[in-house]
Amino acid sequence: MSMSKILLVTLGLMIASAAVHAADLPPIKPVAQVDLPRFMGKWYVIATIPTRFEKHAYNPVETYTLQADGNIYTQFHFRNGGFDKPVKAIHSTGFVKAESGNAVWGVQVFWPVKAQYIVAYLKDDYSQTIVARDARDYTWVMARTPTISQADYDALIARVVKLGYAAKDIRKPPQAWPAGGD
Repeated sequence: MSMSKILLVTLGLMIASAAVHAADLPPIKPVAQVDLPRFMGKWYVIATIPTRFEKHAYNPVETYTLQADGNIYTQFHFRNGGFDKPVKAIHSTGFVKAESGNAVWGVQVFWPVKAQYIVAYLKDDYSQTIVARDARDYTWVMARTPTISQADYDALIARVVKLGYAAKDIRKPPQAWPAGGD
């Protein structure tokens, strides 16, 4: 079996098993509106329930670029297993769901699967966000800076738990950047 078929089967099984738990929970409510141009750019992953590809991510950063066709080119960069490891990248495309206020996307890492992506929280100044999924299998707490205050971190994690995620599953990926974040 080819690697892409193995990845598709694995992803399907993970989604199916997570759906059993999430079936008892209401759908996650997205934010009312996302100003896409303002949302674009670099987001540091502050906390996550990671996919299998990012379980050992150091310095994880998601960068969004709005394309002319309205889709979003995403680049996820990280070091797998340590700060001294080579930078890895995962590229995908976000397809904004019509009439969602730009807050619900289908993200496609590989065809034909589009994973649900819900902007469940967005700070008014676009400095912090929570991306969630109805399946409650993965979540990402992100900020425009590689670190945030403990009070902000605690408040964001409390929001994630209120969405129906288990606090014990949340991982704080290591972030260590030189001054200026790069």
